[in-house]
Amino acid sequence: MKKILIITYYWKPAGGPGVQRWVKFVKYLRSFGIEPIVYVPENPTYPIIDNEIGTDLPTDIQVIKQTVWEPYRLASLFSKKKTQKISAGIIPRKKVSWLDKLLLWVRGNLFIPDARRFWVNPSVKYLKTFITENKIDTIITTSPPHSVHLIGYKLKKQLPELKWISDFRDPWTTIGYYKDLRLTKWADTRQHYWEKEVLQKSDVVITTSFRTKEDFKKITNTPIEVITNGYDEETSVAPPLSKKFLISHIGSLLSDRNPKILWEVLAELVREEPHFADDFSLCFAGKVSEDIEDDLRTYGLLAYYTYKGYIAHKDAVTLQKQSQVLLLIEIDSEETQGIIAGKLFEYMVSGRPILAIGPKNWDVTPILTETQTGTFVGYTDKAAMKAQILAYYKAYKADNLQTEPKFIEKYSRVALTEQLAKLIL
Repeated sequence: MKKILIITYYWKPAGGPGVQRWVKFVKYLRSFGIEPIVYVPENPTYPIIDNEIGTDLPTDIQVIKQTVWEPYRLASLFSKKKTQKISAGIIPRKKVSWLDKLLLWVRGNLFIPDARRFWVNPSVKYLKTFITENKIDTIITTSPPHSVHLIGYKLKKQLPELKWISDFRDPWTTIGYYKDLRLTKWADTRQHYWEKEVLQKSDVVITTSFRTKEDFKKITNTPIEVITNGYDEETSVAPPLSKKFLISHIGSLLSDRNPKILWEVLAELVREEPHFADDFSLCFAGKVSEDIEDDLRTYGLLAYYTYKGYIAHKDAVTLQKQSQVLLLIEIDSEETQGIIAGKLFEYMVSGRPILAIGPKNWDVTPILTETQTGTFVGYTDKAAMKAQILAYYKAYKADNLQTEPKFIEKYSRVALTEQLAKLIL
């Protein structure tokens, strides 16, 4: 069986879809003749913990660890709450304090490519020996954080015979919050330098979206493959649907991921549509920006709103299946056209219709169309948004609100792992 080394910062018990991606790859790789060894930090700073992630992994998977020093621990002495939000990618838009500005400037300009950079050199020293002693010929680095790729970059430089696959769960310099990091010209130049170096020196690059692949093709001639996130087969009994017209969003809602016309439409339906106010319920699970909750208050929606905070993955799956409609929301910008949230694929197999709100030419839209699992509406198309929610509501009242997904098998974790295995072997 071929041995490979997977280098990742996020690993169980960290929560979130980025962790799910590689936990599931590791779960299935042995089925394709590949023995995964996972390298992770000994003492990471995870903004979200989910102790149930990875409980389905084989118990004998080898996981090796090294200590990492992180400046987030120092920053948390000033404000633990603000530090956790910045670490999780939640950047404030309203009520931006001097401490917010300072932490963002420090994060963007003093730690390149990111605050986990201090894990790089100790890891390279340790892994060079480990790789040689264990006769490993393929390594995979997965980001964010993008500093993980510098471990691969330096190992490849010292061990040129290594095959190095770099996996990008998110873009690098085109990520939505990049422009908010208050970068100096020097820092911006360094970020682009390292992005190009990693892309050019990798043997294979993997992205999770087609737009990111096209963006990277402008920088490098390295082969680039798209392997999206996906879904795992669920064996649990489906819970009963909510009796309410429950609209749910699961995952982080950042300040820029805030479709105000949605709140406006919902407020209008509460006022105008008979019985809507009695039936309607809105639920968010995951980190939510204070800016969004302020807007819900402005539009009078707090009476219909439940906030669950971060919930375990199995509870997220339950909430998906209980909901009448699932919200998929992305920032309205050209930079986010290539963001395909991991939760999309679990949404798709829940049997519940997806209302996707995001940028034009979003990579999500053709997936929804192909699989017949939901509808895309732009940030400015209020009439279409209102009509779609009203159509969902009327179907709910008629007790026939559901989807019949098609062509989704290629997004199963097993099928995606098979794609990955072909790149490795």
